[in-house]
Amino acid sequence: MGGSTFGKIWQFTSFGESHGAGIGVVIEGCPAGLEIDKTFIETELAKRRPGQSAIVTQRQEPDTCEILSGTMEGVSTGTPIAIWIANQNQQPKDYNHIADKFRPSHADYTYTAKYGIRDYRGGGRSSARETAARVAAGAIAKLLLKHLGVDITAYVSQVGHIIAPDVDHPSKDTIESNVVRCAHTGAAVEMEEYIKQIRKEGDTIGGMIRCVIKGTPAGLGEPVYDRLHADLGKSMLSINAVKGFDYGSGFDAVTMKGSDHNDAYYTDNDGKVKTLTNFSGGIQGGISNGIDIYFRVAFKPVATIM
Repeated sequence: MGGSTFGKIWQFTSFGESHGAGIGVVIEGCPAGLEIDKTFIETELAKRRPGQSAIVTQRQEPDTCEILSGTMEGVSTGTPIAIWIANQNQQPKDYNHIADKFRPSHADYTYTAKYGIRDYRGGGRSSARETAARVAAGAIAKLLLKHLGVDITAYVSQVGHIIAPDVDHPSKDTIESNVVRCAHTGAAVEMEEYIKQIRKEGDTIGGMIRCVIKGTPAGLGEPVYDRLHADLGKSMLSINAVKGFDYGSGFDAVTMKGSDHNDAYYTDNDGKVKTLTNFSGGIQGGISNGIDIYFRVAFKPVATIM
C-alpha cells in the first residue's frame, strides 16, 4: 500500500492501524538543533484525543507518545524522528460482526476491491485514528515554525446550519475554552446543543473548519503543478471525512466581479508590499505573497451512525 507519505522538504510517513498495536510516524527533514518538547507533543495529541466530551467518540486513549529516534537530550539530531503512540483501548472483537459486511460510506468495499483484503477492525488504516500521527508530526512542525515567526490558528466555523459570525482576530484561548473549539463563544454554545440534539436522534452532522496562517513569507510554493494551494488542498483532502476545500474567496468568488475581487497592491510605511484586500487568500499564481493565508475545510457527517 502506497500513499502513506506526505511532503518533500518536510516529509512524514504514518503507519499503524486503528485497533492494532498503535499508530506511528517517521519525520524526515527536521533540522538539527531544534528543541523537541515531548510534553508539547502530548498536549497537542490531547486536543484530538477521543472521549473528552459527550459530543465525540467515547473511545478512551491516553495518547502518550514515545520518541524512538532522531533526538538526543531533547534536541533533534537531523536524522529521522520516529514517534510511537500505543493503542491501549483497542477492541477488535467489537467488529467481528462486520467482518464480512460493507458499512455504508466507509472504505470497506474499496479497500477490499483494491487489495483483496481489509482490516475490518475499525477500518484499519482508513480510520481517523491515523490522524494522531499527523498531530504528532504537526506538533514538531509547530516548534520549528515558531522560530520562523509563523503562526497557525484553526477553528470550527460551522456545524450543520449553524454558522459562526466572522471573528477578525480569533483567540486560541477562546477556541480551547469550549468543546466544539469555535472562535465565537455564542456560536459554540449553539453548536454544542445542536450536536447533542443530533446525537440524541442517533445521527451525525457535518461541519466546517477555518484555518488562518500568519507570518508566511512571500515566495513559498511553485508554479503549475506544485502550487502552494494545491499542496494545501491535497493535505486537507487526505483527512478522513473531508469533502471540500477552498482558499481565499473560494467558491464565493463565482458571484463576484473582477473589479471587486482584485487585490490591489500598496507599500506600507515600512516599505513592505501588501494588498488592500485579501480575496486571494495570501496565494497568487500558486505562490505565497506574504499576506495571511486562509482556507476552509468541509467535513461530511460521520458515516458511523450509532
